[in-house]
Amino acid sequence: MTNWAAIADLPTLRDRLLTLLCERAYREGDFTLSSGQPSRYYINCKPVTLHPEGALAIGRLLRDRLPSDTDAVAGLTLGADPIVSAVSVVSALADAPINALIVRKEAKGHGTMDYIEGPTLKAGATVVVLEDVVTTGNSALKAVDRLVAAGYRVDRVLAIVDRQQGGAELYRDRGLAFEALFRREELSDRWATLQASQS
Repeated sequence: MTNWAAIADLPTLRDRLLTLLCERAYREGDFTLSSGQPSRYYINCKPVTLHPEGALAIGRLLRDRLPSDTDAVAGLTLGADPIVSAVSVVSALADAPINALIVRKEAKGHGTMDYIEGPTLKAGATVVVLEDVVTTGNSALKAVDRLVAAGYRVDRVLAIVDRQQGGAELYRDRGLAFEALFRREELSDRWATLQASQS
């Protein structure tokens, strides 16, 4: 069987990834978000970012959106860990390797006491922060602040899904460019279509 995530063109890849997200990441019901806000839907991207085809598709799509001067991708653990790894591996396969960095929520409690795991980059290196789901935007902003404090240049955030609940505005206010592969409405619309086709 052909691996669609490896060979599909980018528009087809995005469409297939949207369906995979609806099948494995999107749920409707009554939920409480990590921010404490109630929600009638929940998006957990980990079943997709840790899925073999899902990781490959995400890696290809996000890598395509990186500026040409990107030295590394980074994100706040845990949600961003498989995403930065996927983008880095895809970049290496394309013979244009990009480093991956993982930003801890708390400093390591031993050894170097670092907040950032991964290769040490030159001062002023360009780093793009990756996120799975953006709601308020605060999680990715923690990663941005840690990376800037480490001497790196960060001017944008890329995400898989934008819930459109203030994250984009927060990034804009901080002078950060922001782009997401999908808006929440795209998931809910595709999810409804898939549900209707199964009934």
